[in-house]
Formats: sequence, C-alpha cells, structure tokens
Amino acid sequence: MTSHDATAAVRPLTLAWVGRHLGTGEWIVGAEALHGGITAEVWRLIIGTRDGGTRDLVLRSYVDPFYVKNAEGGLIGEAGALTLLAGTDVPAPSLVAVDPTAAQCEYPSLLMTHLAGRTVLDDEGVEARVRLLARQLVAIHAVRSAERPRVYTTLTTADTVVVPRDADAAVWAAAIDVIRKPAPPYEGRFLHRDFQPGNVLFDVSSSNPDGARITGVIDWAGTSWGPADLDVAHCSVNLALLHGPAWGLRFTEAYEEAGGVLAASVSERLYWRVRDALAASEEVQSVSQPWREAGRTELTTRAVEERLDAYVAALMNAPG
Repeated sequence: MTSHDATAAVRPLTLAWVGRHLGTGEWIVGAEALHGGITAEVWRLIIGTRDGGTRDLVLRSYVDPFYVKNAEGGLIGEAGALTLLAGTDVPAPSLVAVDPTAAQCEYPSLLMTHLAGRTVLDDEGVEARVRLLARQLVAIHAVRSAERPRVYTTLTTADTVVVPRDADAAVWAAAIDVIRKPAPPYEGRFLHRDFQPGNVLFDVSSSNPDGARITGVIDWAGTSWGPADLDVAHCSVNLALLHGPAWGLRFTEAYEEAGGVLAASVSERLYWRVRDALAASEEVQSVSQPWREAGRTELTTRAVEERLDAYVAALMNAPG
C-alpha cells in the first residue's frame, strides 16, 4: 500500500518496484529528497510497519543520461560491495534490492537501508574528523574478498586537466608532466573510490564538535581494486578544497598514523596525489555546488579553484 500524495515525486514504476521488496504489511508512507549527490537522484523513503512504527530506506536512481549509460556496472558493483560489507565492521548500508538495467524501474535504481547520522562539512572540529576519516579508511582498505571488485579507473589525462585562472603555469605544467608517466606498481586494496566527507555520516553535536563519531559510509558505486594511495589522495583533495590545502596534506599523515600503508617512494606517492588533484580540476563546479547548497556559501567555484591551485603547488613543492 502506498500514500500517493506523499510520494508523488517518485516515479510510479520505481515506486511499485520498491513496494514489492517491502515486508508483509509494510507500505510507503512518504518520501524526502536527499540533496548533495552529483550523479544520481536520491530519496529517503519512510516505510510504515505492521506494529505501527516506521523505518527508512534509501532509493538511488540514475536519471541523468550522462550517468545512465554507466549505471549498470556501478550498481552491480555497489550491490556486490554492500553484500560483502555486511559481514564486516565497516558501517555501510545493507542492500535491499537493485535494478541495474531499469528492467522494472524507469531508471537504473538501488534500494538500501538508511543509516543514522549526517554529513558534516564545517571547519569546526575538522581535526577530530580527519583522524576519524583516516581510521575508517584504513579499515576499508583492510577488507578482504574472495572475489575482487573491478580494477580502478582514472579518467583524467594530461590533455584534459583544466588549469585554474592565474595559476602558476610552471607548477601546473610540472604537475601535468607527473601524470604523463605510467602508473607506478602498487599492492592492491579494496577501495571505496569516492571516500570523502560528503560520503561519511557522523553523530556529532554542535556543542561538542570534537566528540564526533562515524555512523556510516555511503555511496559505494565506485568500489574497485587498486592502490590505497588513490583513496587517500581523493579524500585529501576534498579536504583541501573544503577546509584549506593544509588539511589535504594532514590527511595523508593521519592515514599513516592510523596504521595505513602508502607507496614506498616519494615519486610514487606524488603520482597518485597529483593525479587525483588534477582530476578535481575538471569537476570544480560540480563538486562545489553541493557544498554551497549544504551551507558553505563562501565556497564559490572561484574560491575552490584558488584552493586547488594552492594545494597542487603545495604537493609539488613538498620536501623530498
């Protein structure tokens, strides 16, 4: 049974598909759009239960034509990751159902359990959260699976990098030269591939920001197999853009302090860090918009470009 007024915005075939995966005597009471994602439309579905209570599920549907064409592989990979993580200590959602080819829904979709907590993007309490993020990522990289996920991909090339306005041309040219080289050898790890503050949920009070704890890690669509450095680099650049370049550098330190192991040589580490930083140059606008919608209005596209420029310079000028 469905409350149609409350869920009118959710497409009817998808709504019916969700209904077929509910428990006996359960029905959809309402729906709330969840904002902050870039690649998909995400809803929190409120489910009425037989005992008169409610529980929440999360529905993600790929509706943009650009992302629909790659949705099947991502959803199959995410479903596999959620199934695997159910037997670990990593706080991930549980898989309820997946329709990767839109055989039953209007668009490729995945249904999963809802996790408590919220994303935190404020500067206050960032040191404590960086340490928590580092420990959580070490735990993710420790996950072992009999069947490895797909090998990681990186789409940025030396020819697609977008150099920010007024950036030091020599520094950026040197950084681009770094990724012209072949990828260094690596010891493979289970990667989240989009581990960053926007995909981590916290239980934290405004009166005690240093007392935060992680309640969940979401968005496992990019799960893959590759170097731990790549996940670390991705979180580092996001922290640099959100909170300032120093926090991007700090995350790498925190990861190693938490027991994480990175590439042995300075040149290998630089390759992965620079590669992900340059990848961010192509996505500054799409990355910064959800941050502004979440309240970080000062993070204009130009402000984020300036932080990226400073972070790339810091990487290239780091000792060693």
